Amino acid sequence: MKTTRARLSPLHHWNGHRRHSQRVDRQRVPGRFGPAVALLTCLLVPGVLTGCAELPLPNITSVPAQPPQAEAKKPSQTQQTFKKPAEYITPAPAPTPAPVIGTAPVPQQVIVESAPTLKPPSGIEGQPTRIGLLLPLSGPSGATELGQAMLNAAMLALFDIGGQRLLLMPRDTGGTPHGAVQAAAELVGEGAEIILGPLFNTSVEAAAVITQSRGVPMISFSSDRRVAGDGVYILSFTPSQEVGAVIGFAAARGLHRIAALLPDDLYGLAVLDAMREAVERHGAELARAEFYSPDGEELDKSVKRLGDYHARRQALLSHRKELEASASESSKLMLEALKKHDTMGELDFDAVLLPEGGELLKSLAPLLPYYDIDTTEIRLLGTGRWDDPKLRLEPALIGGWFAGADRAAAISFRNRYKAVYGQTPPRLASLAFDAMALAAVLGQEAGGPDFTNRAITNPDGFVGSDGIFRFGPDGVAQRGMAVLEIERDGFRVRQKAPSTFEALTN
Repeated sequence: MKTTRARLSPLHHWNGHRRHSQRVDRQRVPGRFGPAVALLTCLLVPGVLTGCAELPLPNITSVPAQPPQAEAKKPSQTQQTFKKPAEYITPAPAPTPAPVIGTAPVPQQVIVESAPTLKPPSGIEGQPTRIGLLLPLSGPSGATELGQAMLNAAMLALFDIGGQRLLLMPRDTGGTPHGAVQAAAELVGEGAEIILGPLFNTSVEAAAVITQSRGVPMISFSSDRRVAGDGVYILSFTPSQEVGAVIGFAAARGLHRIAALLPDDLYGLAVLDAMREAVERHGAELARAEFYSPDGEELDKSVKRLGDYHARRQALLSHRKELEASASESSKLMLEALKKHDTMGELDFDAVLLPEGGELLKSLAPLLPYYDIDTTEIRLLGTGRWDDPKLRLEPALIGGWFAGADRAAAISFRNRYKAVYGQTPPRLASLAFDAMALAAVLGQEAGGPDFTNRAITNPDGFVGSDGIFRFGPDGVAQRGMAVLEIERDGFRVRQKAPSTFEALTN
């Protein structure tokens, strides 16, 4: 099957349609949203800097947005077009500090307007297509910075390919299910035809009650496949995709006995289920699995259990006693050699899956060689949580393999985001970019907005800022994953991400 309808390639391919304005509803959106929109316009059109300077700024006093800081540059005159995934080629990151953001005709002004209650749907002549966005922009969830970054990414996508008939309506969920319900009800009442977000699985479940009752599709950012279905789609990376990719890669290279060291939470259980499926599918075996506390307490005990440390330590001590009882020269030589060892005996696995990230991974990884799990012989495997350049500084992780997004596409998105907002985006920010880009593409169909299940689950898929993706009949995003290796100077691509789903299934 050829990929004949892969229309979404927001990072590098423009559709060249005329855009007179992009609309963003600023109602109840925390942050300095007005400056961000105004400065994006300045970046896109150097010729309207004077007009941008005169734009009035809204008096909003909640969580501050990160204003764009890239230097404006003159846009190229060459237009680009969307391409099929098979033709998707990511250029190398530009060496200049501020890449050009647009190549197609750009708006002379940005219209920022509030969305009155109960607006008519966009099918009525002259009405914009309303796209709702649910994010944790405040509250106790600890995800407000991520929520703001995802809002920034969605805005970037809106200005990349959004047309004059699109109205983005961001709403704050407060990081709670109750807040998600209220915000979803508000958006549906104001005529939103599709809703992007929310982020947490509990918020998705709660908001789905509202969207499903009104027949409004929701593309959420959760990775919990249990909340998908009946008009609810999950765009995030699921454990089954990442675990399946890295275990398949390892098994193809002769590593068939795979152990796991997992967090004792719902994510760890999901990874374990995915691992069981993956080893069966790829002809490997699950040698053993151990769990550790997600709060990082007593990590050493979990690592000792994984490496059968106490039994192997006792075996060494017993062997030493036997050698000490012998007066032969060979026994003396063996005793001398054993001084360098703390344990004795082979491990029953070739690789260890360690699906952790951040500071906890940096604390956990060095414990393996410390308790005689030699990471120069036992290959460490990871998920997308390993996609952190700082991990190359941890010696135990050097040589480890992990599944991640299409590397060239991911780097390109990060560079463009940083050029506009002055900082590197968190990993999940790309989800908001792709969701907004997808909604923009489907919202500008020749026959009018098409947010039907048939359009969203187009089997040919789309090309986004993390590579190819498509939604399966169950509403779960399917992705083409790359496999990377951690080296001392960064990441090396060991297996490229597929460019079409035909290549993925063959």
